[in-house]
Amino acid sequence: MNPMSICTSSSSSSSGSSSSSSYSTAKAWIVHGIVAGVAVAAAIGARAYLGRAAKFRSRVVGIIPARFASSRFQGKPLVPILGKPMIQRTWERAKLAASLDHVVVATDDEKIAECCRGFGADVIMTSESCRNGTERCNEALQKLDKKYDIVVNIQGDEPLIEPEIIDGVVKALQAAPDAVFSTAVTSLKPEDAFDPNRVKCVVDNRGYAIYFSRGLIPHNKSGKVNPKFPYLLHLGIQSYDSKFLKIYPELQPTPLQLEEDLEQLKVLENGYKMKVIKVDHESHGVDTPEDVQKIESYMLERNLS
Repeated sequence: MNPMSICTSSSSSSSGSSSSSSYSTAKAWIVHGIVAGVAVAAAIGARAYLGRAAKFRSRVVGIIPARFASSRFQGKPLVPILGKPMIQRTWERAKLAASLDHVVVATDDEKIAECCRGFGADVIMTSESCRNGTERCNEALQKLDKKYDIVVNIQGDEPLIEPEIIDGVVKALQAAPDAVFSTAVTSLKPEDAFDPNRVKCVVDNRGYAIYFSRGLIPHNKSGKVNPKFPYLLHLGIQSYDSKFLKIYPELQPTPLQLEEDLEQLKVLENGYKMKVIKVDHESHGVDTPEDVQKIESYMLERNLS
């Protein structure tokens, strides 16, 4: 029999009916096969997608940038707080974060490096040309042997940083694929409203940063603090997608960044999205020598060693 005869039309009605029936059956099986194939492909695709999602930005390193030559407080990382260098207290708190696979100190100063190695920290030496902590984190990232998806910039002058806040900014970045940066805020105390060392933040309804300022924002017509408004204080911790961190130093300084002297504004001015989480945290950053006594008193009152 000619194998093509099944597809050849005939003047016989019975032959035409048989041909039509065979065609319908073949068509049904083809459609069934396509549907089944699509279902299998969808299942495989879903499994692959979920596999990727589970691994999305999963490798995380915490970097504590530290420099000796601070304009406001020279040698700040090494200042003792109840008998321990401040950088050590920050490192010990960071090590408690469940989301970090590794914690390192990045510095350009041998005195800081020697101190950190003395209490067991891994140290990456960076150049003196780094203009801010973000650039220092980027240089340290390039020198690490392992590859990481997220870099958490942990401010060395936050010796009481809570591990849960570190975990929070990591989870926020993992859950926001359209963001390249995440950070944390807390409620601003009225007495800090006009302190330029306390950076303020405003966010949109979806939790993305709109602006950061050393001045009070939003600023009402009266020029006074509105006791009913929930002003936000920016906490120094921030995390970055590692791919974005590599291009950050190539971005030119921006007008708002230079005017406010806030590196995160360069991110916003270049159109990138930044996720912000609000936490219940009493900030104890050390910006000036006077802050050391304040934090020591706070720790003694609460029996924090």
